[in-house]
Amino acid sequence: MAIREEYERSGGWLFRWRGFLPLLIIPIVFFALQDSQQIEKHFGKYTEKLYETCAICISFLGLLIRVIIIGSTPKGTSGRNTKRQKAEELNTKGMYSLVRHPLYVGNFFIFLGVILFIKVWWFVFIGVLLYWLYYERIVFAEEAFLREKFGDAFMKWAETTPMAIPDFCKWESAKLNFSPRNVLKREFSAFFAIIASFTAVRVLESLVIDHRLHISKPWIIFFLAGLAIYLVFYVIKKFTRILKVEGR
Repeated sequence: MAIREEYERSGGWLFRWRGFLPLLIIPIVFFALQDSQQIEKHFGKYTEKLYETCAICISFLGLLIRVIIIGSTPKGTSGRNTKRQKAEELNTKGMYSLVRHPLYVGNFFIFLGVILFIKVWWFVFIGVLLYWLYYERIVFAEEAFLREKFGDAFMKWAETTPMAIPDFCKWESAKLNFSPRNVLKREFSAFFAIIASFTAVRVLESLVIDHRLHISKPWIIFFLAGLAIYLVFYVIKKFTRILKVEGR
């Protein structure tokens, strides 16, 4: 099998399972958490709390990027489909005028914040490397699909738009107005996933360091508030049409 076909095949497989494969690094997380006290040990508790706050903010920056994208994209694009590649039209405006894969840029910041929260430099290095290798194949398969479906239109856009590092000089306004309802409909699960991920790291850290399950009251409130928001919007989406936006 030629390398191009191999990349497309493996990229398609990774695309279908992209929501679950990152869980494979959990065993490494347990090992890394054994060194998670180094910032507090060398720089103090205040510095550690500031670092953790910055890590959380980085993940929510990633969510903000996703919000900007999802809020102005039409139906049939920028979706969470896992069975196959799907694109009813080629996105080239808004965030897609800055970079070809803005959702993956947003996902990277979400992922980066979580692995930074573990506070182990070598784990961050491994995580970033794995993310790059992981999404490189997915991007290859996705662009092969777009090239086949949209032909010259895709090639022209790809030639002038960076793959991963945004070029802010190329900004073009999105075709559709920003829709808060579309964001709430599609991104409440990502919001809760971020909160759940940070809470899980805190719980695992207590198990590894203190050898007991312990979580502070602020973290319990943080998690329960996120869960409540998730459940409210899940019910609204499932049983009402409040968040329904025509053409989104």
